[in-house]
Amino acid sequence: MNYGFIGLGNLGGHLANNLLKAGFGVWVHDLDRSAAKFLESAGARWAETNADAARNVDAVITCLPSPAISEQVLSEILPHMQQGATWIEMSTLGKEEILRLAAVAKDAGIETMELPVTGGVHLAAQGKITMLAGGDERLFKTHRPALEAMGNKIFHMGPLGSASLIKVITNMLAFIHLAADAEALMLAKRGGLDLAQAWEAIKASSGTSFVHETEGQLILNGSYDIAFTMDLALKDLGFAMDFGKEFAVPLDVASKVKEVFEQGRSAYGGGAQSTMIAKLLEDALDTDLRAPGFPARLE
Repeated sequence: MNYGFIGLGNLGGHLANNLLKAGFGVWVHDLDRSAAKFLESAGARWAETNADAARNVDAVITCLPSPAISEQVLSEILPHMQQGATWIEMSTLGKEEILRLAAVAKDAGIETMELPVTGGVHLAAQGKITMLAGGDERLFKTHRPALEAMGNKIFHMGPLGSASLIKVITNMLAFIHLAADAEALMLAKRGGLDLAQAWEAIKASSGTSFVHETEGQLILNGSYDIAFTMDLALKDLGFAMDFGKEFAVPLDVASKVKEVFEQGRSAYGGGAQSTMIAKLLEDALDTDLRAPGFPARLE
């Protein structure tokens, strides 16, 4: 099958590359042509516009930074897609947004599957990212080979809208864990523990988490380079708050963490790394969380 892939950022470039390595035909487009260079050398075909990426393919995958951009790109590709083709949306959207845009696509004769991913850019590069699909089961089965090329843990969560909910839940937990891990590491540092040894002990304990084992390393290195911004974190936490209201679930812990991330954005800017939430504590206490032997980026 042939796929158009629009959005070759930190995440999208790796996912498109995995499709290429699995033998799929891939047309790629991004606002930054240089982002496609390594994909073109691997066999991808460059599309000059979003519309060009949508012609003569079985599905168009979008991996974009905001719902507004997703809606704009969708309006550009729909007139050029083949009837019965699929729009696969990997961007994180709210449930109402994906349902609304899917209705627009349906009116144009295009089917929709949502496919947010979780696990981090380093796992996308390895082809080991977790994929959360929502939509018709027939569509899921049709495109499953492509999903298996991009990730190794694949879940069909149910009808359209289901994947947006579980993705927001997983991200909400990740941000809570991140804020908690910063506090735990600071407690270890101020308590006189060797931070590298403390990190290892936490990793081997009941208190460990995926965030501690991955993003915790970037905090201890001081790079904070997780390739995920404060703005994106707050977007997802906003979605979580919306779901809390919709389903009448008090999200007291998540609400507090959202406040902390708002402080982080005020201090360092919306484009700052989300892991810099730990720097709020470092700056407030004039105490860094550096330890030797930890990587600047996850491989």
